[in-house]
Amino acid sequence: MIWGSGAFQERRGASCRAWSWRLLRAALLATAGLAAIGGGAGSAETIGGALVKAYLTNPDINSQRAAVRQTDEGVPEANAGYLPKVSVIGNMAVAHVTGNQIIPGEPAINYSTGAFPRAYGVQGTETVFDGYQTINRIRSAETQVMGAREQLRNTEQNTLLSGVTAYMNVLEDTAILDLDNNNVQVLQEQLRETRDRFTVGEVTRTDVAQAEASLASAQAIALSAVATLQAAVATYRQVIGDQPGSLAPVKPIVRPLPKTLPEAITISQVEHPAITAQLDGVDAAQLQIKIAEGALYPQVSVTASASNNYDVNITPGMKALQAEIMGQITIPIYQGGAEYASIRQSKEGLTVQELRADSTRDQIRQNVVAAWGLNEASVGVVRAARAAVSANEVALTGVREEAKVGQRTTLDVLNAQQALLQARTTLVQAEHDQVVNSYSLLSAIGRLNIPTLGLAVAEYDPRVHFDQVKSKWIGLRTPSGQ
Repeated sequence: MIWGSGAFQERRGASCRAWSWRLLRAALLATAGLAAIGGGAGSAETIGGALVKAYLTNPDINSQRAAVRQTDEGVPEANAGYLPKVSVIGNMAVAHVTGNQIIPGEPAINYSTGAFPRAYGVQGTETVFDGYQTINRIRSAETQVMGAREQLRNTEQNTLLSGVTAYMNVLEDTAILDLDNNNVQVLQEQLRETRDRFTVGEVTRTDVAQAEASLASAQAIALSAVATLQAAVATYRQVIGDQPGSLAPVKPIVRPLPKTLPEAITISQVEHPAITAQLDGVDAAQLQIKIAEGALYPQVSVTASASNNYDVNITPGMKALQAEIMGQITIPIYQGGAEYASIRQSKEGLTVQELRADSTRDQIRQNVVAAWGLNEASVGVVRAARAAVSANEVALTGVREEAKVGQRTTLDVLNAQQALLQARTTLVQAEHDQVVNSYSLLSAIGRLNIPTLGLAVAEYDPRVHFDQVKSKWIGLRTPSGQ
C-alpha cells in the first residue's frame, strides 16, 4: 500500500504528539517526586535553618571537632615530662647451690643449698632538667591546639559556604525546571494554534514542523532539568543532612561586607583562619627547633627506690630492706650526630612552614580580589538580566500580534519565545550567583561564621574540652566536653 502525502503527514503528526506527551508526562512525574522530597514541610525552610542543620550534623565539621579534641590531648602528654614516673617492680628466682668446703687439716664438708630469691618494691624517677625540652613541648602542643582550632573555623566556613551553595542550587534548578515546564506548555499551545492555522491554510507545513521541533527540544531540555535538580537535591542532602522541602528565597548579604576592597584584603590577612592556622604552624616549627636543641643540654634526673628482698645471697630465710635515692647527670658529648641532623631538619621545617604561610596569604588575597569582583559585578548582571526579561516580554507580545496578521512567521514567534526563556533563565542564574558571591566574599575575608550570620544555634566552644584535659593526670574515659 502506498501512503498518500496527506495521510503520511497526519499519522506522523499523531505519532509526534504521542511521543511529546510521553516526555511531558515523565517530566511532570519526576517533578512531582522531587516535590514530595522533604516530607510535606508545613513551612518553607530558610537559609538560616538549613545552615544550622549543617553546623550541627555535617560530618566534616564534626570530624574536625574530634580532631581538635585529639590535638588537645597533646598538652597533658607533653606535661608528663614534669611529672614523676612511678613503677612497681618484682622478681623471683629458683637457685640451687651444691659444693664442698675444704678446711686444711680437716675432711671436706659437702653441702647443698636451695633458695627462692625474690624481691618487690617501688621505684620513682623525676626529671629535674632536660634542656628545656618539656616546657617547649608544652608550648608547642598548645600552639598546635590553637592551629587545630583555626582549622576548625576554616572547615566551618567552607561547610557553611557549601551549604549556601547547595541551598541556592536547589532553588535555581527548581526555578529553571519550572521555566522549562512552562515553556513546554506554551509550545504545546503554540503547536496547537499552528496546526489550526495550517488547517485553514494560513501557514505551511513547514511552520507546523518548526513548532513540533521546538516542542520536542523543549521537552528534552525539561527532562535534563529534572536530572540536574535531582543532583542538586543529593548535594543538599549531603551537606545539610536533610532532604530539601519548600525553600524560602534568599537575599544577598550586604551589611557584614567591607565597604572597600583594600579593607576586605586587610581583614582577610588578619582574620582568615587559613592564615592564622599557618602562623600557628610557624610558631610550632620554631618551638620544634628549641626542642631539638635541648638534646645538646645536660640531663639531670633523680631516682628513688625501695624494695624488700628475700633469700638474699641464696641464703634461705635471709631478708633485707633496701632503699636508695640517686641523682644522675648526663652531659652529652657526641652521640653519632643524630641530634645535629635533627636541629638542621627542624630549621628547614621552619622555612617550609614560613613559605607555606606566605603562599596561603597570597592565595587568600587572590580569593578576596576575585570574590570582590564577582560580587560587585553581580549587581549589574542582575539589573541587566531583569531589563532583558522585560524587553523580551514586550518583544514576544509584539511578535505574536504581528504573526496574527501575517507580518511574522511561526519561526519568528518561536525565536522570540526562546529568547524570553533564555532571558528568564539567565535572570534566575544571575540572582543565584549574586547570593552565592556575597557569601563567598564573606568567606574569603574569614567572617562566614555563626556570630556574623546571627544563626540561632549555640556556637561550639573547643575550650571546654581543652580545660577538661589540660591538667588531667590519669583516666581512660574521654570527658564529656564535646
